[in-house]
Amino acid sequence: MFLHPRLIRAGLALAASLLAAACTTTPPQSTALLFGPYKHINMGLDAQHKRISGLQNGQSVALTQGASHILPPGVNALSLAFASGECGQENWGGVPATALADANLKGLVQARLPYIISTGGEGGVFTCGTDTGFAAFIQRYTTPALIGFDFDIEANQTETMIRDLVQRVKLAQQARPHLRFSFTVATFAANDGSGASLNATGQIVMRALQDFGVRDYVINLMVMNYGPATATNCVVRQGRCDMAASAEQAVQNLRAKYGLAPSQIAVTAMLGVNDVVENVFTPQDAQQLARFAKAQGLAGLHYWSLDRDTPCVNGATAVSPACSSLNAVPAQAYLQAFLAGLQ
Repeated sequence: MFLHPRLIRAGLALAASLLAAACTTTPPQSTALLFGPYKHINMGLDAQHKRISGLQNGQSVALTQGASHILPPGVNALSLAFASGECGQENWGGVPATALADANLKGLVQARLPYIISTGGEGGVFTCGTDTGFAAFIQRYTTPALIGFDFDIEANQTETMIRDLVQRVKLAQQARPHLRFSFTVATFAANDGSGASLNATGQIVMRALQDFGVRDYVINLMVMNYGPATATNCVVRQGRCDMAASAEQAVQNLRAKYGLAPSQIAVTAMLGVNDVVENVFTPQDAQQLARFAKAQGLAGLHYWSLDRDTPCVNGATAVSPACSSLNAVPAQAYLQAFLAGLQ
């Protein structure tokens, strides 16, 4: 179908105006490293009222209560995961986006808990084919507590989907330059001299960012699930992947290949037993990684997830969404280790 140039110009003007309207609130600004967990919102979600809760020692606890929240001082970013679907019509594990936002964002603002909206995830696909849809997406979550948006792109998006999303981000940055836009991607931590880091999907993301001239973005490396303990995958110590050293290697490999500054790199660790069960992230790894992130001036230190920083109620050795599967590690041990490393 042929569109008259006037209609094209009108559409572009509408998109620009909607983006501007979505960008009237100045988010929290800080040059400090962002630290905090991801919260899988469908874990412990109040099905009736759509209120987000955290799981602590197997018990559901409200994330916010009036002017307080369940996270301790030192945590300055909570990543809400995961929105999926087409931008402007996205949902959260089947929960309508408007219902989730209406039920929770005011509470986050009142509790002064800064948050990041995260999309995609391991099994989710988030797409954005229009500027108007992206403007509506931004507007829905805009409050004084909004830090920005995180796009977790794993294996399910096509190259066209990725490039469409990157184009939307570039336009949004022009209207909202203080928002943080991060792209979360899988990584290797090759220690064999090859410098291997991102997989094919991550390389598509980097190519799109470069092709469209996007600046001031953050690449958030998933420093987890490296695979078998070989030098092509990770830093090997005593026959296992040294998870903290491997995370450091992944950062170094990314910098060497793409020339990114530390302030453009974040890391996200998976507590305890990973999906690749021989990859185990310990509290000692957490403290070492936190020291590295602070010393290097990284953009962020995140972890998966809020609900997993606890031993399994009935014990477990396989990966679990509700605990670390390290039964001798007490609740909140990872959080305290991260905070100690950031001192």
